Amino acid sequence: MGNTDSEGNQPVSGIASALLSFAHTLFGPGFCPGDWVWATTTAGALVALFPAAGALIVAIVRKGTGNRYDTTTLTVFGLIGVISVLVLPWLMASGISETFRAANAGQASGLSGGASLSTNYCSFIGTQKTYLGGGSNVFETLFYPRGLKLAYVLYLLAFTVLPVGSLLFVMLQARTAFRRGPKWPSRFFWIPFVVMAVATAGMSANTAVHFWLGFLPFSVLGLIPVALVGPPPWSVINRPEPRRDEPPAVPPPSRREPLPPPPPPQNKPYPATALASAPEPPPAGMLAAAPGAIPPPPGSRNAGSSRYRRVRQLGHGGFGTVWEAVDTQLNRTVALKIAHAPDRDTEERMQREARALAVVNHPNCVRVYDLVEEPDGLALVMEYLQGRPLAEVVDAQGPIDDVAAGRLWSTMAGALVAAHERGVLHRDVKPSNVILDPAGIAHLIDFGIARSQGDSKMTATGMMIGTPDFVAPEQAMGSPASPASDAWQLAATVSYALSGQPPRGTRETPMAALMAAARADPVTHLPQRSVHARILAASLDPEPRRRPTLNSVRREVDGWLSRSGKALDGPVTQIVPRRSPR
Repeated sequence: MGNTDSEGNQPVSGIASALLSFAHTLFGPGFCPGDWVWATTTAGALVALFPAAGALIVAIVRKGTGNRYDTTTLTVFGLIGVISVLVLPWLMASGISETFRAANAGQASGLSGGASLSTNYCSFIGTQKTYLGGGSNVFETLFYPRGLKLAYVLYLLAFTVLPVGSLLFVMLQARTAFRRGPKWPSRFFWIPFVVMAVATAGMSANTAVHFWLGFLPFSVLGLIPVALVGPPPWSVINRPEPRRDEPPAVPPPSRREPLPPPPPPQNKPYPATALASAPEPPPAGMLAAAPGAIPPPPGSRNAGSSRYRRVRQLGHGGFGTVWEAVDTQLNRTVALKIAHAPDRDTEERMQREARALAVVNHPNCVRVYDLVEEPDGLALVMEYLQGRPLAEVVDAQGPIDDVAAGRLWSTMAGALVAAHERGVLHRDVKPSNVILDPAGIAHLIDFGIARSQGDSKMTATGMMIGTPDFVAPEQAMGSPASPASDAWQLAATVSYALSGQPPRGTRETPMAALMAAARADPVTHLPQRSVHARILAASLDPEPRRRPTLNSVRREVDGWLSRSGKALDGPVTQIVPRRSPR
């Protein structure tokens, strides 16, 4: 059996001895503690390159695959992690130890220049072959100590600090390779490394110490090439995945079998599909082409009723006045938006807003109830949201913190994605159009300039629609709006909530703000100390195709909230404490 095991280990020992001989050539100085002791440290440094090479390969592969973690991709990444972090390092480490044990036993070691193993460079070391190939292994040294207590303490520190430090940097290599995506695939690297470190308990203790002394610094240097490769571009991350939720084809029923009854209607959750960075909006006829049931248009027999009793005025905008009112028939509070001038264009606009909201079903989007004709004009009956605009909260109480901003961004991104999937663009996302209810939950309101069916006629004059401080550069230049435009405006709103200022700063007049937007002036007022600064800068890129999609932003922000141990659906009204004056 002994001969069989020895023969089975010969290929591994041969590769390990070749690695040691190469390491001896690279760095094997003839001074204390000895040339082969230094070669062992050099060999540990070379073995540390295996995990770095694995992380480098993953980073390169993700340049083309992004965050598509299907079965094939996960299998490839898992194999790369196991081979580069567990199999190859463990085989080399155990082979190095066995090579020195063979040399100490007087057997052929396969080392070139191995005659110097019998040389004594230091009195406290003795001969190198006895120092490296004799004595106890790591397990025996730690759990069955012999000799001086000081020596045991040194061994204990070496076998905890060195492997744990190496583990930290292997984890950093993996997390760097998986940038701009979920971090959980980094387990393919650090879990195999833990197994490898435990498996080296059979190495000779002195050999293991010098092996880890070389492994640790080169695991630090291994971060450099992985970081230089860089993350996958947003264009790859935002690449839409093929839809997999289409029902399978069902063969037609037999003539003798009765047709099954239709299933009851179900409220399907909006699919979490990745929108492209800046796709062209669909043709006008495709936007909101099949809205939900709309209340009777003006002039019908149900119009003109006085069922809505106004309580107080809530706001006054460019297209209408919003009132708090009571539905006297259903006895509920509603918001009543009445057009200023009930001409044909305004009526079309109100009907378009009703259609836009009718097809959007999301808990953080304001809901439309009715479209009626009041004595003083056409009125849109909407859900009444009790609360304060985000702009008012920030202006009165100061900026919000990173956790609150993360929840705000994720919630509003979900609302906009739901609208985009129904062919509706908001086009005027700003702090005053985000209402925070008494529980601190954000709601998106005022789809009054949303793009829906018939909108091309309403914007034929080329008039820029939106708020200059929060308008995307391409909108200010007159280009068609897109989901990327809404993403820019939402990022600007989140930046305002974190800093208290629009991302481009304030201008003296609306025209000056519009000109700054049209010139794509750089964003100079970002919250640099925020953890969201990087993703904010990417989302406020002047080029729409380079911006991350709203789904990508949600994944990034939700991942940060989860790692921070914070709930995703909490309030967004946590205020940053103001500094007391000195």
